[in-house]
Amino acid sequence: MKIGFIGLGKMGGNMVERLLNAGHEIVAYAQTSESVKKVQAKGAIGADSLRDIVNKLESPRIVWLMVPVGEVEKIIDKINLFLEQGDILIDGGNSFYKDSVRRAEELKKKGIYFLDAGTSGGIWGLKAGYCMMIGGDKGIFEKLEPMFKTLSMENGYAHVGPSGAGHFVKMIHNGIEYALLEGYAEGFEIMNAKKEFNLDPYKIANLWNHGSVIRSWLLELAENIFKRDSKLDSINGYVEDSGEGRWTVAEAIEENVPAPIITLSLLQRFRSRQEESFSAKIIAALRNEFGGHEIKKAK
Repeated sequence: MKIGFIGLGKMGGNMVERLLNAGHEIVAYAQTSESVKKVQAKGAIGADSLRDIVNKLESPRIVWLMVPVGEVEKIIDKINLFLEQGDILIDGGNSFYKDSVRRAEELKKKGIYFLDAGTSGGIWGLKAGYCMMIGGDKGIFEKLEPMFKTLSMENGYAHVGPSGAGHFVKMIHNGIEYALLEGYAEGFEIMNAKKEFNLDPYKIANLWNHGSVIRSWLLELAENIFKRDSKLDSINGYVEDSGEGRWTVAEAIEENVPAPIITLSLLQRFRSRQEESFSAKIIAALRNEFGGHEIKKAK
């Protein structure tokens, strides 16, 4: 298949390479010419603008976006000027699902098909393949199955519903990821605090990955990390969030679904960004005030 690909970052560049390795023809564009040159060296056709990428594709065109959330709307508005009836636009990033529903409806007025393809796999997808959650017109999905099959690991792609469903499922996926990460982090922190046992986190992660009920790919990655640096001395415990955890919590509230674990895992990320917690100071001061509990003086 011939595919236009916009966005050649950590995931986008690897996805292009995986498609090229399977014999697909790729026309690639990114904001930096260095990124385009990198995939050109691997066999892609370079484009120097959105108009150029459209001109180098035959109708009906297939264009895949793999760009940050804040760039999706801008790019769609610009490339929509050049796309024609019957063309297909795919958003493989982490867009908010309600935006994807709206974009599909707006593009449909011009006769352009839109698929939202939630994509998981990170930097490992090049070799292992991705997991793809795809929403939109099922007939268009079936037409593009060879591409999805190439990108995904075996049984790693599915049409999950109408427009917006792909990004909705990916949003929930990421919310669950927040909770899993927090669970592992808390468990290993408790073990790290038990100094008299002198526990080896690498040894324990390796052990748990052999038959325990909490074995997982995330735990395998933790094992790799602890093998390199068991105390994580080189890492600052500042944790960002992509936005999908926030959207998941907001959706839970909107649907009256209790989601305390995912919610608390999101709030813990906010806590990681505070050098000093003012609320903790208030609690310490109040405990001293009503109970005479000791206060640790600021350094």
